[in-house]
Amino acid sequence: QVAIALTVQRPRERMWDLITAVDRIGEWSPEAIGGTWDDGAQGPFPGARFIARNRFADGFVSTVTCVVIEAERPGTFTWTVLDDSGLVGSTWRYELREGGEPGSTQVYHSFTHGPGITGARVAAEADPQALNSRLVTLCRNMTTTIGAMVTADTAIGATR
Repeated sequence: QVAIALTVQRPRERMWDLITAVDRIGEWSPEAIGGTWDDGAQGPFPGARFIARNRFADGFVSTVTCVVIEAERPGTFTWTVLDDSGLVGSTWRYELREGGEPGSTQVYHSFTHGPGITGARVAAEADPQALNSRLVTLCRNMTTTIGAMVTADTAIGATR
């Protein structure tokens, strides 16, 4: 498991819009290259599914099914990523709290691995240090993604 915490200069309602925009994640993430709501879902609610695509540093591209398990505007957004057998391979969670200054948000973002089979598990079984490296990469990518969301949103706001 890894987690990060950042304070951003965006109101919680706006951060909620950004973190739940799975169709825009490819604009911000160094690893996630796209996402689309599935089964007719138009946005986040418990049970909604989305399909995510990721490109890893070695060039490997994966497509996974994600299931929203918590969606409480503007506070929490949590989803699981299913492995090939339908088990939970990982759980991702955002928690948004009021920041210390007006219009700011404390963003808590976490990743929990398992219990299903994922590329990270397979790599760790072959080389235990691979998991540590993967967790460091995840923290860096999580931080980069949140920063890119805010930067892009700031640029859009400046052109309105």
